[in-house]
Formats: sequence, structure tokens, C-alpha cells
Amino acid sequence: MGIVVKIESDLFDLVPGYLKNRHRDVDSMRECLARGDYETIRIKGHSMRGSGSGYGFDEISKIGALLETDASAGRGVIVEEHITRLADYLANLEVIPDDN
Repeated sequence: MGIVVKIESDLFDLVPGYLKNRHRDVDSMRECLARGDYETIRIKGHSMRGSGSGYGFDEISKIGALLETDASAGRGVIVEEHITRLADYLANLEVIPDDN
């Protein structure tokens, strides 16, 4: 079974674009990691930390915070693990409207 996240109806139409951008971030961060560009990963992590919960994705905010911290420290192996965790989360995510 996937990871089910209920999203408020006023945000529901924005979610596909938001998640598409996170998928792009995964690809981009993998490329950045391969060339040692930790600053770009840090910035993307910072952005996710701030935006995830606002859309109802607390896990994206948590992963973003970890990416920000570990990219700042240049911890490549750990950053790679966070990127994989984000990719797995996105791949298993099922978004449903919160009808309450």
C-alpha cells in the first residue's frame, strides 16, 4: 500500500504541479551530487523544508531540512540517501482530497 496524504480541497489542484517539481528536483539533485554541487542541493532542500508542509506534505519538509543540513556539511553519502528517500516517497505517494 502507498503513502496516503489527504490534501485540503483549496490546495488540491495545485498539488500535481508541486509534485512534478519535486520529481524534477530529485533528478536535478542527483546531477548536482554527481558534480559536487552541494550548494544547489542545500538551496533546494531549504525550499522543500519551507514548502512541503504548506501543501500538506510534512515528509517533504522533513527530508528538505535533512538535505539542507547535510548538503551544507558536504555529506555526500548521506545526501544521496535523502534524495533516494525523497524519490521513494514520491513514487509511493497517493494524494486524496480531504473532504472534511
